[in-house]
Amino acid sequence: MLRKCSIPLFPIFITETLKASGSILGVIEGIAQATQYCIQGLSGFLSDKLQKRKTIALIGYTLSALSKPFIGAAGIWPIALAVRFSDRLGVGTRSAPRDALITSSVDATKKGKAFGFEGIGDNMGAFIGPLITIILFFWLAFGIRTIFYLTVIPGLLSVSMIFFVKETKSAGKSKTKKDVHWRQLPTIYWKYLLVTAIFCISNSSNTFLILQTKEKGCSLEMTIMLYALLNLAAAILSLPSGSLSDKFGRKPLLLISFVIFFISYAGFAFASNILLIGILFVVYGLFQGIFRSVGKSFGADLIPKQMQATGIGWYSTTVGLSQLIASIVGGLLWDGVGHSAVFIYGATVSILGSISLVFLIPNKRQKIAK
Repeated sequence: MLRKCSIPLFPIFITETLKASGSILGVIEGIAQATQYCIQGLSGFLSDKLQKRKTIALIGYTLSALSKPFIGAAGIWPIALAVRFSDRLGVGTRSAPRDALITSSVDATKKGKAFGFEGIGDNMGAFIGPLITIILFFWLAFGIRTIFYLTVIPGLLSVSMIFFVKETKSAGKSKTKKDVHWRQLPTIYWKYLLVTAIFCISNSSNTFLILQTKEKGCSLEMTIMLYALLNLAAAILSLPSGSLSDKFGRKPLLLISFVIFFISYAGFAFASNILLIGILFVVYGLFQGIFRSVGKSFGADLIPKQMQATGIGWYSTTVGLSQLIASIVGGLLWDGVGHSAVFIYGATVSILGSISLVFLIPNKRQKIAK
């Protein structure tokens, strides 16, 4: 949870402490997100090929835990970028093998519920972390750099927890060596990646939500509180949305998340009332909760069993590259056109993502050879 303290402070640290522009922030966050997600394709492939998912996840958790505190030591934005890159490299390395461990530990009909549980844990950390930030930064007057330094504590605790994870035989060493190749991934899976890419180029970094809210007159303390509410909403909806997708199918729930995203971004483009902005943060959190659990489980449905980590990794790579584009475009729009333009762009492009989901992905679940 303390590891999440630094998230809402990062854009403030970059733009106010290090005096970088919105465009620079967009580049930093775009590279960070792309690194986190792009490396998952490789780490997922290696964990399938080597059947060492726990080991690779452990390496990722360790790298992230040791990197994040050094953000507080950055004196110029390129150093902050380098540290942020290292941190996200670790997060990306651990994610695909961790997600594969999740899918291998549950029945195929309960993948949505499993990813819902995973979403609860991550989003609750992102909810409680900002609350701790308020206590440390505003009430106890800790310096912003000190808060980054303190993230090493929960980071190392998370590393220690990995040692208690047990791999099943299907996720660990296999008696029968399996060939792993991208050609084994079915056509419908690649169509799903295309839909994901189209939609995700609308979804720029959440740091723009934070900057926009501050720009509308919210105090930093209130902005952090709203960010916490965003993650609380995501946590609350993760499990029920995942479970509902198990029962009624992934596509309807995913389409609902796209529509919710459109509503939130369109609202952020024009809202100036603090109460409405708070509501929009919650609405965006609802999108995040559904998209995280349903999006991953939808991709997992389309992947052969021996390719779970690889397939989920490439799904996350698609998300990352698309969000890199979205964040870079968002930074350019923020500085060159206007702050609302970031959200008008996102809302408009999300419509294309919704249309592509409707027409490219069939309603019935695909039966994938295991």
